[in-house]
Amino acid sequence: MIIGYARVSTDDQSLDSQTDALSVAGAEKVFADRISGSRRARPELDKMLEQLRDGDVIIVTKYDRLARSLKDLLEIVELICERGAGFRSLAEDIDTTTPAGRLVLHVFASIAQFERERISERTREGLESARKRGRIGGRPPALTAVQKAEVRRMRDEEHRPVSEIARLFTVSHRTIRRA
Repeated sequence: MIIGYARVSTDDQSLDSQTDALSVAGAEKVFADRISGSRRARPELDKMLEQLRDGDVIIVTKYDRLARSLKDLLEIVELICERGAGFRSLAEDIDTTTPAGRLVLHVFASIAQFERERISERTREGLESARKRGRIGGRPPALTAVQKAEVRRMRDEEHRPVSEIARLFTVSHRTIRRA
């Protein structure tokens, strides 16, 4: 039996394009999760893996729909193969029912993991470089220095309640208290 697996990270994303592609590829049954791939506990994936039989083939539109990390991908594919099933990824044209397909899977997965690590490394380097130049990331302050001085004046001299000051500056009570 050809079994499809689709996943999107959030509830507002659509599974339609994946399920359509899986149906065209011959999936007789499709399991779908609406959950981040970084979370290992994915109910539909677990249900699909439990129902696997010898000779089944799991297909996905892209292998990153099945797993986020190289380790996770290889563990899931190993579990699929242990149960006598195969794995196919439509976008990368990977088919673990053949020796060449297994080799391609490992090569692609290694390249993807390398790229994710490089992106993370470049991000850290960029943040560090920005910090050295005095730039600090994050949200900009809700109040300017002048506004903070005005908040303190209104509280100390005019004895206005924090809730009123917060309403005037359209910020939270906590922002006023911090000022």
